[in-house]
Amino acid sequence: MGYSSKSGKRPFESASKASHQYIINDTEVRQLVEQLYIMPRPTASSVAGSLCTITSPETNPVDHIIAVDGGYAEAVIEKDFPSRLVHFLQFGALWFRQEDLLDVEKSRFIAPEDMSRLRNIERLKVAIPTRNVRLKDASTVRESVLRIVAGFFSKNKLGESFSLLDTLAWFIFKRYKGALRTPDDKLWNLATNPHATGSVVLAESAMAADFTWACPVTGKRIFLTDIFRLHEVIEEETGATGILGYLLNAIEQLIIVHLLRSFLKIQPALLKHILFIKDGPCGFFGQTANLHKPMRDLVGWLQSNADLLLVGLEKSGAFVEHAQEIQNAIGPGQAFIIPNDYIYRYIIPGDADPNRPYGSTTNYCHKVIFKTARGQMHVVSIPVSQLKAAPTADDLPNLHVLLSNVENLHCDMYDSALFPVALVNKLVSLSSHPSQVILQKFAKSTVP
Repeated sequence: MGYSSKSGKRPFESASKASHQYIINDTEVRQLVEQLYIMPRPTASSVAGSLCTITSPETNPVDHIIAVDGGYAEAVIEKDFPSRLVHFLQFGALWFRQEDLLDVEKSRFIAPEDMSRLRNIERLKVAIPTRNVRLKDASTVRESVLRIVAGFFSKNKLGESFSLLDTLAWFIFKRYKGALRTPDDKLWNLATNPHATGSVVLAESAMAADFTWACPVTGKRIFLTDIFRLHEVIEEETGATGILGYLLNAIEQLIIVHLLRSFLKIQPALLKHILFIKDGPCGFFGQTANLHKPMRDLVGWLQSNADLLLVGLEKSGAFVEHAQEIQNAIGPGQAFIIPNDYIYRYIIPGDADPNRPYGSTTNYCHKVIFKTARGQMHVVSIPVSQLKAAPTADDLPNLHVLLSNVENLHCDMYDSALFPVALVNKLVSLSSHPSQVILQKFAKSTVP
């Protein structure tokens, strides 16, 4: 790796124009390259066995749509070494009436008068110091971040009488089951103690009123939000930028859980008329991955005791690229329910294991590639309580209702776009210009 000029007074060190010959002529390198495996291209016949035709219900049960999304932007307080960074995160949920969306979905562009018809539930905002910046009364970046995340969950309620933090406890301790909870439901095994080595068991009965526990080793407070295990990837030298994607994804889904809880409290029957749309796949990743377990449990409970109409829409990644590759093998109005062995043969390098379906440690969904009657391609996550190696349409609750509504909500603004996702993205996304520049100036002028 070449040298760069920090002051701008010295030239950059350019890379050698001839060093590649030592790689090409190296016998071991050549042998390694010859051993590489490239996945084969799929054929129409490899897709045909898992196709199903989507039929729209005679009466669409969905009256309302709630779309949830989040975004973040970096603000550089000081560029010079050591650089100092703050990240601003913003989340939003929009509530749409089906009839209003059907009126505006034909538009090629989103106009202000269209936005005025939509109910903005709330924007949630937070600033997180991510490198060489900390709270005044904290001793480390790690302590600062963990306190800020806990405070964010404690303060935000989305218009309800209970906070996101209270909902997190309701979620992981499975309070929705009431008297049917088991003793294990009231415990959470935190794999890494944020204040000491080893794991720690968090018992609901020992939780303080502020949703904390005393560390059994140091006596310091363990926040309920420490179950995200963000402390594992925060380093004082490199900072906390590695947590952002995991945290963003987790908060988006916990906002959905919070809204589900609200409707369960008000009137559970309403859930069969509300479609929740998450921008991105239905799963928890990285340090937050263990949250997929209580989410599968909640999904199964809702599907058995109330109802759940939830989809995740992917806009990028290996599955989206693959959907474009096989679009000619799928007919209009057909859905390809992707089996495990197909994923590992054509999409993700690896060996399929029937006992460990794809995403078994992260997802609470099966992925479906759906081609609408208009020819748009969508990668849709359908929530399930149990993953299977070769799922069928019968294994995916409300499949026809969910995909029919995905087709109804299309718009022509972007490739395979849906109006709810496009609109909520405009609500919360932070552009490089001017948003990032303005936030940077705001941070510089505000931080002492």
